[in-house]
Amino acid sequence: MTRRFCHAGCHVMNEIAECCKVLKLSRNIVENSKTLSAETHPEFLLKLLKLELEHRVDVRYNRLIKKAGFQNLKSFNQLDFKEIKLPQSITSEELKKCDFIVQKQNIIMYGNVGTGKTHLATAIGIEACKAGKKVGFYRTAALVNQLIEVKKEGRLSLFMKKISGLDLLICDEWGYVPMDREGCQLLFQIISDCYERRSLIITTNLEFSKWINVFYDEQMTAAMIDRMIHHSHLLIFDGQSYRMKHSNIRS
Repeated sequence: MTRRFCHAGCHVMNEIAECCKVLKLSRNIVENSKTLSAETHPEFLLKLLKLELEHRVDVRYNRLIKKAGFQNLKSFNQLDFKEIKLPQSITSEELKKCDFIVQKQNIIMYGNVGTGKTHLATAIGIEACKAGKKVGFYRTAALVNQLIEVKKEGRLSLFMKKISGLDLLICDEWGYVPMDREGCQLLFQIISDCYERRSLIITTNLEFSKWINVFYDEQMTAAMIDRMIHHSHLLIFDGQSYRMKHSNIRS
């Protein structure tokens, strides 16, 4: 009798699994149904569906994190906003909630090397992923190299389509490496395409007046800055380098 019951139970579970497949539900429903308990059938179903929704959120978050291309995963817990000068136009809470992305605004993070710009940009990007936003994280020099490469291979339009699908583009280490004219033109194309369509986060140690030394073309540089600073918030990082502060080398 017990063997017959187990066989019947396995058959039912297999049928549930097939139904999940057809309905595009995860197999977690089968496993969760074995452990859940409830006083009524509707309550049992509600618990099961809530767990499936939680699972879908986790799957989507992990997929967005993987596609974003973060160098390291960082959180707000390790950040000290006392070291960052925020403009009156935005608060730390608004940054954490990623409200600026909904409004298609930009964040420009300016300051010395090692002061937490990349950390904050990454933390914001991760929060955006948690909110279901599509994020792309690039070292600026690597982004330019990739643009040149895909152009040579005839895949530029496909890559631009990928960028246009983002809600937030993060360009880290902006202006660290000088670019040739082709690289500047391609990067300008990216910035122009993002204007008022998606949000940008730029981290840089160069003040605007020195961008001409990286991009060379004065008109293009001016046009790039003009598009970037419109609808933007400037965050100043003037603290001491975290790596120097915690270095084992002492003078």
